[in-house]
Amino acid sequence: MTFKVTPWEVTGDVDYEKLIKEFGTQPLTDKILARLEKHTGELHYMIRRGIFISHRDLDWLLDEYEKGNKFFLYTGRGPSGHTHLGHLIPWILTKWLQDKFGAELYFQMTDDEKFLFSDKLTLKETNNFAYENALDLIALGFKPKLTKIIIDTECADTLYPLALSVAKRITFSVVRAVFGFQNETNVGQIFFTSMQAVPAFLPSVLAGKNIPCLIPHGIDQDPHFRITRDVLPRMGYYKPAALHNIFFPSLQQGNKMSASLPDTAIFTNDKPDEVKRKIWNALTGGRETIDQQRKLGGQPNLCSVFKYYYFLFETDDAELEKRRQACLTGKLLCGECKNELVARINKFLEKHQAGREAGRKNIGKFIFKK
Repeated sequence: MTFKVTPWEVTGDVDYEKLIKEFGTQPLTDKILARLEKHTGELHYMIRRGIFISHRDLDWLLDEYEKGNKFFLYTGRGPSGHTHLGHLIPWILTKWLQDKFGAELYFQMTDDEKFLFSDKLTLKETNNFAYENALDLIALGFKPKLTKIIIDTECADTLYPLALSVAKRITFSVVRAVFGFQNETNVGQIFFTSMQAVPAFLPSVLAGKNIPCLIPHGIDQDPHFRITRDVLPRMGYYKPAALHNIFFPSLQQGNKMSASLPDTAIFTNDKPDEVKRKIWNALTGGRETIDQQRKLGGQPNLCSVFKYYYFLFETDDAELEKRRQACLTGKLLCGECKNELVARINKFLEKHQAGREAGRKNIGKFIFKK
């Protein structure tokens, strides 16, 4: 089956091995993971399970760290709507990296991008979503002293001069080849990668010295950073390193979870009844009848409900394997699995939503100010 992966659209069942080859990223090997574990004392379950699947220059970044050169983290969000659970995947790993390495995080809210690439959203709406999405970041427990949220339109006085230095080194033929832009593409879209490149070297500018950068992000965003990695050395800055995660699955077959298809996703502001309805309507790997399920067993590899446990709601590998085996042998029925997942999601969201509300009082501590 064919698939498509761009920074703005993911369709089909993604063949990640093929995508890694097409994008030219490097698989996360046992050797490099052993080096990472040496410094962290453990591997995050998302890394152990292959939710983070590839990298660029992680080996170089660890070389620099072992020389005594601390790195900073950079990731972000295109605020086109409310945050769903899939958006949290790179943020959760970023939080773990911040805790393990004491690293600063520069988090970019690209309200300008979402305005430029949408026929429906106003700039005021994308800016409002930037603040709403920021609450989800804060609710995960990031440290305010180490975390700086950059809202593009509100930090233009800092970002724009640096983006110009990037833009001057990127031709239209390059962005057309990378992104498939056409004559009908608006000039803001053509320019935007220059803005997304800036946080990868902004801390180096502010410090007056080169600082290594690590960007955990969905692999669909890699085209932006391929251009960034090409340009920054010509400006005298390090190429950013990267860690790439696969996509959080849709509650239906195929595509990743999508904010534009609300019934395929769980959002961080969903109410308990909404969560229950969505999970009970989710595609499973179950059989047509209970008797068949008991006899033939379920198919967890096809089940979006099981994948929710895999990605977020069962961090203990041994317990996850028990669940898989219970499904395969027919001991665990889909209704039982769904009920437990609903309870786990709602428990998570209750705590998360409380953290969001608490974050409203403290958001000013996180917003980047030069």
